[in-house]
Parts: sequence; C-alpha cells; structure tokens
Amino acid sequence: MILGTTVVFSTALTQETQVLEEVVVTGIRGSLISSMELKRSSQGVVDGIVAEDIGKFPDTNLAESLQRITGVAIDRTAIGEGSRITVRGVGPDYNLVLLNGRQMPASSIEATTVSNSRAFDFANIASEAISAIEVYKTSRSNTPTGGIGATVNVRTARPLDAPGLHSSLGVKGVFDTSADNLPSNLQGDTFTPEISGIYSNTFGDDKFGIAISGSYQERDLGYNQATTGGWRAFGGDEVNWGTIPLPGSPGSERITNRPDPTDTYSVPQSLGYSFNSVERKRTNGQLALQWAPTDNVTATLDYTYSENKIATARNELSAWFNFGASSSSWTDGPVAAPDVYTELLPDGTSDVGMGGAKYATKNENNSVGFNLKWDVSDRLGLQFDYHDSTAESGPDSPYGSNVAFGVSDLSRGDTTGIFSSDFPVLGIALRNGRTTIDPSRMEVTGSSFRNSYMKSEVQQGQLSGDFEFTDSSRLDFGVGLTEVNNRTAFSNVQSDNTWTGIRVTPAGQTVDWIPPAGTGLSRLDFDDDIWKADTIRGYFDQISGSGNPALFNQFFTFDFERLRSQVAQLRGALTDPLLATCPLNGNQSVRVPCYEASNVYGTDRRVEEKSKSAYIQFSQDWEWGRPMHAAIGLRYEETDVTSSALVPIPTGIVWGGNNEFNVQFGAPDFTTLEGSYDYLLPSFDFSVDITDNLKLRASYGESIGRPQWGDIQGGQTLDGLARINGGTGRQGDPSLKPLESQNIDLSMEWYYGEASYLSVGYFRKNIDNYIGVATVQLTPFELPHPANGAYYNEANTNGACNGDLGCIRSYIFTNHDGDPGVNAAAGTIMGLPGDPITVFDIQVPTNQKSAKLDGWELNVQHMFGQSGFGLAANYTKVDSNIGYDNYSRQDQFAMVGLSDSANLVAFYENYGFGIRAAYNWRDKFLSATFDSTGTPNPNYTEEYGQLDISASYDITSALTIQAEVINLTDEIQRIHGRHPNQLLFATQTGPRYMLGARYKFGQ
Repeated sequence: MILGTTVVFSTALTQETQVLEEVVVTGIRGSLISSMELKRSSQGVVDGIVAEDIGKFPDTNLAESLQRITGVAIDRTAIGEGSRITVRGVGPDYNLVLLNGRQMPASSIEATTVSNSRAFDFANIASEAISAIEVYKTSRSNTPTGGIGATVNVRTARPLDAPGLHSSLGVKGVFDTSADNLPSNLQGDTFTPEISGIYSNTFGDDKFGIAISGSYQERDLGYNQATTGGWRAFGGDEVNWGTIPLPGSPGSERITNRPDPTDTYSVPQSLGYSFNSVERKRTNGQLALQWAPTDNVTATLDYTYSENKIATARNELSAWFNFGASSSSWTDGPVAAPDVYTELLPDGTSDVGMGGAKYATKNENNSVGFNLKWDVSDRLGLQFDYHDSTAESGPDSPYGSNVAFGVSDLSRGDTTGIFSSDFPVLGIALRNGRTTIDPSRMEVTGSSFRNSYMKSEVQQGQLSGDFEFTDSSRLDFGVGLTEVNNRTAFSNVQSDNTWTGIRVTPAGQTVDWIPPAGTGLSRLDFDDDIWKADTIRGYFDQISGSGNPALFNQFFTFDFERLRSQVAQLRGALTDPLLATCPLNGNQSVRVPCYEASNVYGTDRRVEEKSKSAYIQFSQDWEWGRPMHAAIGLRYEETDVTSSALVPIPTGIVWGGNNEFNVQFGAPDFTTLEGSYDYLLPSFDFSVDITDNLKLRASYGESIGRPQWGDIQGGQTLDGLARINGGTGRQGDPSLKPLESQNIDLSMEWYYGEASYLSVGYFRKNIDNYIGVATVQLTPFELPHPANGAYYNEANTNGACNGDLGCIRSYIFTNHDGDPGVNAAAGTIMGLPGDPITVFDIQVPTNQKSAKLDGWELNVQHMFGQSGFGLAANYTKVDSNIGYDNYSRQDQFAMVGLSDSANLVAFYENYGFGIRAAYNWRDKFLSATFDSTGTPNPNYTEEYGQLDISASYDITSALTIQAEVINLTDEIQRIHGRHPNQLLFATQTGPRYMLGARYKFGQ
C-alpha cells in the first residue's frame, strides 16, 4: 500500500503482500508511476489509483477519481458530484465494492418509494484517508461474487506496512458558486470548511502499530432544475386520454405538422422548475491496530466509520397538463415531439402550482474487522478474516426524508410548454387579464411527508491459504460464509384531497368560494406576507432558451416552517376529522396529523441472503522462450434467499380529482417467499512478456451479479395514485436467477519509459439471465373503478359531458350526493360493486434475455523526461447487441448505462510546484427505461464533459498549499426522452473553488 514515500503493492483479495518497488517520488508523478506498476505487476487486467502522498488523493471525491480509470464512468447526482460507477457498460448495481478485501454493504434511499439498489455510493467516503483504489476488471476465483463489470477494492492505511511515524493535517475552505445562485431564503454559507488528518506510527521494534485518520467536511451548495413529470407516448392514429385530435376532428385545426398515423409522438405530463439548497456534512474516520508478536504472525483489528448528512430546502413552480383542448406544433416523425404544446383553459381556474420543502437524510456506515495472518512455513501461509459491516440510510429531520408541500394560486388559464431549446419554457396566462400572481390568492393545496429507510448488513468470514510448491508454482485456496440482511422501508402521510386543497369546492361553486368557518381552509386563512415574489430566469442563465420572453417569470418562495406551523394549527382545529387529519400510508382508517412524517412503515421489505463459497487457484510461472505466467481457478457459490414484504392491502378506489383516482389501503401484512441458486465459476489468466517492455495478457472468467432488492421482494405493491385508464404497481420474485457473465479479455501493454506506457485492450461479456422489467396487466384485489361505472355513464349520457371529467364529476355531485359512494362535501366518488374492475400495469422483474457487450480500452501515459510535464489519456468504446427502440411504445429490454467515455489529464510538477488539468467526458447513454409516468419511456442522459484544475506549492518539505476548481466551465446536466425536445431534467449547478493547506509530520 501507499503511505508517505514508500510504495508497496498487495494482492488485496488474497491478502498477500509483495514489495514491488520503493519510489521516492510523491505527488502527481509518483501517483501515476505507482498506478502503472500496479497495472503491470497484477494478475489479469487491473487498473488503479494510488494516493499522491499521505492524506492526499488526486480528487476530493472517490467517484471523481475512479472516472479517470479506463472503462469507468460515473453517475452524477443533481448536485453535480459523482456517486456511483458504471464499468465497461455494466451499471452500478453489478459492480462489487470491497474495503480492504471485504465485501461492503450499500444503502441508499429514494424520494417517493423504497430503494431497490445494491449500488455503493462513493459520495459517502472522503478521499483523504484512502491509500489506493484497485479496479479488478477480470474475474478471479478468490474474488467475492457480485461484480460483473468490476470488483473495486478500496484500501486504507495499515501501520506495519510502513513502519515509523507518518502523519499529516489538512485544512481547506470551499467556495461553491451554486450556493449564491438561489432565492435569498435558500442561500447557505458562501464559504465552508474541511479538515482532515492521519496519524500512523509503530512501536516496540515495529511489532505494534496504530493508524488513525479522520475528516470532516461541510459544503453548502445549490442546484436549479427544470423538469417534466414524464411523457405519455401514443401512436399517430391512436385515440386515448392524452392524444391530440385526429385529422378532421374538432381541434385538429390548431395542430401544426401533426404526426403521421404511423408515427410515435409524446405529450408532456407537467412542466416546472425547482430551486434547491443543499447542506452536506460528511464525517469519516478509520482506526487500525496491528500486532506482530513474531515475524510470521500479524493480527489486525480495524474500524471504519462514515456519515454523510444532507439537508435540503426547496421552492418550485409547476403546471400540470390534464389533456383537455389544446394547440400544438410538432417535429417530424417517425418519433415526433412537440416544439410547442398549449393546453386551453379559458375558465382560468387551474392551479399555478408552487411548493416548498425542508427535509434531511443521513447515510451511515460502520465496519469492524479482524484479520489474522500466519506464515506457517516458508511455503505455507494461512489467513483468517472476519468483519461485520452495516450501511444505513434514513431521515434526519422530523419532517421526513422527502417532503412535497404544494401551494397554489387557482388562476391558471392557457398553459404553454415550449420545448425547442435546451431549457423548456413554461408560459401561463392568468385569469381576468392579470399579469402577476397575487399573494392574497395563495393557499395550501396538498402535502406529502415521506420517510424512506434502508439498512444493509454484511457478516462475512473467510479462511484462505496459499502453498508454494516451488518458487514458480503456487496454490491458493479458501472457504467463506457470508450473510447479507437488507431492509428497505417507506411511509407516507399525504393530504388526501389530491392537490385540490383542504378546501373542497362544492358543485355549482367557483374556486373563489369560501367555506364556512370550521369546515375547511381557504386562501383567506393564510398570511399574505408569507409569500415572497421572485423571478425564474436568472437561476438558469447557463441553459440556452432561458431568456425566452414567453417564460412565466415569477413564483413565490415562502418560509417553510412558518407555513407548516400555521397550516398544521388551522387544519387541526377543523371540526371534520377527515379534514383535520390525514391517512397513514393511504389507509383511510388510520388517521394521523398531516404535516409530519411517520416511522410506521406501509412498505417494508426484508431480504436475507446466506452464501457459502469455496475456491481453488493454481498459478505457474515458466519460460518458453519468454517469461510466462498462468493462473487457473474455480469458485463454487451457493446462495439461499428468504424475502419478506409488508404489503399494503388495497380496499377500494376513490375519485378525488379530475384525473386522480386514489387507491385506498387497509391494514398491511407480511408475505414471505424463498429462492436459491448455486454456481461453479471458472477463471483463467495468462500473460507473456514478449519483450522486457511489452506484455500480452489473455483472460477468461465467469461471474454473477445478484438481482436488485426490489426484484426479489416478497410481495406485490400498488401505487397510491391511479388514472382513468387504470393504475400501476410492482412485484418481485426471490427465485430470480442472478446475471451470469462469460468474460473474455485480451490486452497488450507497452512500457516504453520509466513512467510511460501505452496499452490497448479488448473485452467481451456474454451476459445471461439479464433482469429486465416486463409489464403485465392484472386486476389485483378486484377493485371497482368509478370511471365508466353507472354514475359515470349516466353523466356522459344525461349530462352531455362527452368524456369531460370535470363535467362528469359536477353532474355526479349534483345528482347523486349522498348516494352510495358519493360525498360532494369531500369531493370524492368511490368505486362500487358493478363498476368496471381496475386494471393495473404491474412491473415484474424477469430473467428476460441474453445480452452481449464488447469494447476497446485505449490508455496512454507519457512523461516528458525530467521536464516535469506529463499527460495521461484514455478512451473507452463500448457497444452492445441490444439497444432501445424509440419508436416502439412497448416494454423493452435494453442495456442501461452503456456509453463511451474518455479522460485527458495534463500536468506539470517541478520545483515544489504542481498543476493538473483533468477533463472527463461521457457520451450520451440510456439511464432508465421508465419515466415518472410509470410507463415505458427511455431516459437518455446527454453527453457531459467537465474540466477540473488543481494546483499546489510546497512552501517547505512539510507544508503545502493547494487550490482546486471543480467544473470550471459551469457545465449543465440534461436528460431527455425519446426525442431531445422531450426534456426530463435540465440541471444547473456551478463551479466550486477550494483553497487549503496540508502539513506533514514525521517521515
């Protein structure tokens, strides 16, 4: 491992340590030399990054460092940081992360549902205490299973590997420009601190050692995001809810360049903007104790802790399209998208939706491990390793892990979306010729206080050994037991008047109607000075199209805590208990206060995986004209899966808004399912030194990737919001097989200089049992749907409503109030026996198909003599035999995360001064196959390139000052659907500047 100026590489997965070279060069050049030697000396294809010096990793974020490695691409969060990795086109859930050779648990939470992911979030780990990262791209028999793309080993300090005193202390100030590009009520601190330190020392003739490190980081930042609520795709000749009029039918005259009958086109569900303030506090710590009572026995006890707290505050503006009368203009087919889409609302009574939030989450990781290494003889070595590690993610706020608080001015008329530029432009005409929103008309129109939770625990024991028959032949062997327990849970307290407000407008009244005292709330109940006017355009100045004069350039921010306190007090005082409280997890029979989250989960999934493993590997060195090396191995893996899920039991469907049908739930219950599988996985590695500087490698191996947690859940879950044409839901299957991949690698490496090399590699993966999502139409629980029932059909016939949902509701309330299932005061219509049974589109994971992906990796590293100048560049080309067909509107199996990527790093380092410019590029890629509508729609993350620059100066041999700029050119992130006009997300963050100092003590 790397600690200070001594470079020692280890085959971490076998816990075998071998000193390869001692390098007295530190800094950028030293890090690149060490990474090159790691690659050159390893079995199979291995790439890595080594710390530049004690306490100094090349990037402040591990994911940002990993993206510099050939074949590794990162997924960025909305705040612009790298979080998860894709390796050689294989997504984050199928890359295994180890800490010092041990399988690590992973946890993460979603905003509006439970988490399904196994992916490790590298944003939780600070880089200051990391010595090296090793990326094993070829499978080995001694590697724990789970990584198809790669196995990533993160290494931390071990004191006996570098005897003596080594320590450093670093401080840094961070200036994030994005924190200022926010409404004034959301802005955080302009400057935030970071501090880190590491101490390593040995005692008693280097028989005892201690290494301790810690870091604390604060960062205040912001991001602004334009979003749509997804897109609804139709055929050009289709007639359905949301389709545009057919040629010759009423309204068709308002369509320009209408899609052809054979085209696929899509209409937006909503359009809006959010303004987000984020406060992140990250704490990391590691402790390693070592004792070597004799030269052939070493005991290690270590503990690793990380905590990542993220607090978010948000304001937003949005408009929802209900697919009534419209005008539109379109791009050409066969996949058409709107340039302009306008919904005609002459009454001007729809909502100008605004909202706000204030919530927080916490990710916490703990790992305790013990390792005992015994060199029994010169030829036999044994090793025992055990660890107990947990990863836990959950709320860190009484408001919950995610909050949606809706407020509105019910004065929205004609509403337009302009989608022909990078920035989608929302235009709104207000009622009665008004040009500005009015604080006196603002009211609360809905809320959702959610808690999401996930905890994963890994208990793993490994007994391994190695026996050297001769100096050139060796046998490695081992057995292991691993138990993984994972729990994901979710709760929701939602104001269930479905965003039409606490005040329900009776039939025959307008939105200006004021309810009698004690029976509901209205705009008159809220203080006008809560609302603060602001504009939109300036917060998106880096996204083209934001200057369009058609933009509805106004919204209100508000004090979240003040509004929440006021509405909670007012609502709690209402005389009707159904209005004074809210259902818990959609269960109308369990009522709780509306404006706080609950730890009583409505969805609760628990999975236990117990695995037994054994492996054997024989390796041989020999000369047949040139030095050669081969290793052949076999690994056996057997896994038993037990999965239980707390499933909300649906009891009915209530029609609560024009196109909002709420699934009602009763008491939930657990269901349990089981599954098992076993695999025999071979591996083979071969290398030959064609010359002293030219190495050829060939590898073959088989690996597996376990299904996501949601795929193997034990029950069926229905979404709480249905539509006129039915609902959505999902279910899992614990008997799913894991992905099985056959992996082939060929590479050539030319080490033509002391620190320079060129490599080219080809890889191929044949993946079977690939898990995709199929949608099946089911009628779970036989729930009657109020649409197309007796009341509905009567309104269409006698009320001459012709399918107009608002007209139908008004007719039913006027003519059937008090009849079974109808409550005009509450604004609800219940589905009754005899009404059509609701059809749900249920997403089901299946072992669908086999897929093939292959690609090329090109890597070059060159030092320009002793000038101090150098560069490192790489390019990865990935392809697959399965892509996504934008024209098809059916469920599709496709490879998610597949993209080309490239890096260019140029640096100068001499005379105590160093500067590095690093550019990373990732091409457009498919990031999901469903959007927010719950229907099959592609999500394409557009190509993204980012330039980071860092510089340092050694004032003395111990004191160094540093400066960094992240995202220097202020790049934006954008995700679209079938067509570039079909925006899903456009996100603006901003550059980040850092200035710091680091002081070294000891050697």
